[in-house]
Amino acid sequence: MSAKVVPTGDNVKLAVFIIVFTVFALSAGDAAIKFISSDFPLWQIFVLRSAIALPILIVVIKVGVRSAALRPVRFGWTALRSAMLVAMWVTYYAALPHLALSVAAAAYYTLPLFITLFAALFLGETIGMKGWIAIAFGFGGVLLILKPQAADFNFYALLPLVSAILYAFAMILTRTRCRDEHPLVLSLALNVTFVVVGLAATAWFVLVPASAGEDAGRFLTGSWIPMAQEEWFAMVLLTAAILIGSIGAAIAYQVGPPSIVATFDFAYVAFAAIWGFIVFAETPDPLTILGMALIVGAGVLALRR
Repeated sequence: MSAKVVPTGDNVKLAVFIIVFTVFALSAGDAAIKFISSDFPLWQIFVLRSAIALPILIVVIKVGVRSAALRPVRFGWTALRSAMLVAMWVTYYAALPHLALSVAAAAYYTLPLFITLFAALFLGETIGMKGWIAIAFGFGGVLLILKPQAADFNFYALLPLVSAILYAFAMILTRTRCRDEHPLVLSLALNVTFVVVGLAATAWFVLVPASAGEDAGRFLTGSWIPMAQEEWFAMVLLTAAILIGSIGAAIAYQVGPPSIVATFDFAYVAFAAIWGFIVFAETPDPLTILGMALIVGAGVLALRR
């Protein structure tokens, strides 16, 4: 039996560690979003969060990574990747006013299935039976934790699926077209895109305000609000989360096979359950605990492929 060939430069253990830490940070950021006022507009978060992150990234690149230029080597592919990731977040959040959060999250966390499928189609990765079983275990764990009700599904349930597909394509681009880009440069490009899209959307809703019937909540269409100390503290946490998330995801998918790294994206749901218990006193039930165990088992199985 021939041994599995690992592409030059791959470091699976590092990729797994980074993606787990990344989804930990992103889950903390989402807990912060839930904690702040519900009428805090998404575009204000996009702009201010990235406006804080950009100077940090520029200084770190200029001082600590002098070999890397601020402009990506493959500008077009990097811009496309950034646009896909921003579109991913916008599409996901657009569904939330019309969809139960559990349904949206369950639909979105089909993304490891798409990443694994695209890795097989576009990268020629051999997934194998254990790989698909690991994905199934992880997805089953997500369903146990979120417990979506079939009656809650509607047209808007397709939007998180679109979001998952966009993320999967972006990570395949990270692996194939942006692998030689410095992760800090990829993060810089993503945060520039967040600012551009956030300002453009803000200008649009100022010029063309949504009517009361169109506004299912201020999260997507509301005007910017004054920020108190609590909101600024949350914004700092969100900045840290997006820095870790954007840099960590880039590194993980650059140095690890997407089909393996994607399996550990499921860990987000387990971390979300933990944050729910710590911050919001949401006690996990036995099915949630079983779901978390399935997610851990999926990760162990993926590493043993």
